[in-house]
Amino acid sequence: MKRRLAVAAALILLTATASVPLGLSLPPRIVQLAYEIERYGIAYSWGGGHAEEPGPSKGTCRGYRGRIKPCPAARTRGLDCSGLARWVYALAHGKDVLGPGNTDAQVRKMRRVKSPKPGDLAFFGKITKKTVKTHHVGIYLGNGTMMNAPETGAIVRVDDIGEKEDFAGFYRYRPPREGSR
Repeated sequence: MKRRLAVAAALILLTATASVPLGLSLPPRIVQLAYEIERYGIAYSWGGGHAEEPGPSKGTCRGYRGRIKPCPAARTRGLDCSGLARWVYALAHGKDVLGPGNTDAQVRKMRRVKSPKPGDLAFFGKITKKTVKTHHVGIYLGNGTMMNAPETGAIVRVDDIGEKEDFAGFYRYRPPREGSR
């Protein structure tokens, strides 16, 4: 009798879950990719991820103000925060949608959202209608966390958004309209 009940319960659950749209309980592709990249233990590199193609690359010491001296970026293959966002979005969209620019260039390709969804970007700095001066970006994972390439000496990892100062808002990618660039 117990076995019949177990089989019946399993069939009911299977039928009920089969009618739920796929993806409803699955994390978005951007989040899945961010977690995959985290598993590689990729180092932070100032300017890393901004080569011609998205992905880890050697960084640059131009503009470097990190704590580790001398600047290790030119000899470190890795990603900075915008390089991480660029690579994950390129993998998710099948093309380089954010481009090699910094966080200011990236936020201009996005639209601000009040209710973030996993896969949106969390920007830090100051964004007004007239000016954009950002200095950091992370990939929102949900529950107040982000995938983050935080600073020289760190690896790509999950951090709480609230640990970083001057949160500027959540932004969602907006593809260009047909016929425009």
